[in-house]
Amino acid sequence: MAETMQSLDQLSTLKPASAAPEAPKYVQKLDKQGRAYATGKRKNAVARVWIKPGSGKITVNTRTIEVFFARPVLRMLIQQPLVAANRSGQFDVTCSVSGGGLSGQAGAVRHGISKALTYYEPDLRPVLKRGGFLTRDPRVVERKKYGRAKARRSFQFSKR
Repeated sequence: MAETMQSLDQLSTLKPASAAPEAPKYVQKLDKQGRAYATGKRKNAVARVWIKPGSGKITVNTRTIEVFFARPVLRMLIQQPLVAANRSGQFDVTCSVSGGGLSGQAGAVRHGISKALTYYEPDLRPVLKRGGFLTRDPRVVERKKYGRAKARRSFQFSKR
C-alpha cells in the first residue's frame, strides 16, 4: 500500500502525470416553466429571483420596479447585470425580496439576477464574474459590544 522511496527520482513514478485540471462545465438549469431561479443576498435582505425570456419587465413583490424602488440609483443598480451581459430588454424578471432596507434589497435583487442569468445562459458567467456581480457582498452590520454605546462608539466622557 505505502511504498518507501529511496530517491526523489522515484517520486515521478509514484503518481501518473495528469494534465492540468480542466475548468468545470456549467449547464443550463431551468424549471418546468422554462425559468431560471436564483437566490440573491445582501446585508439582511434575501431575494428570490426568476428570469424568463420576455420584454424586459421587472416585477418586485408584485409591483413594478419604478414603484418598489423609487430612487433611480437603485433601479440602475438592479439593471447592471443585464446591461453588462447585453441582455437588457430580453428577460422578464420576477422577484420577491424580504428583510433589510431598500439598498440591501436592491443589492440582493442584483445578485439574484446575476446568478439566474448564469443558470439560464452559462456562457455569460465570465462576463458577470469579471464585473463582480456573482460575488456575494460579505459586509454586514457589526454587532453591538457591551460597555459601548454602539458597535464601536463609546459613551460620552464626563470628567465629573
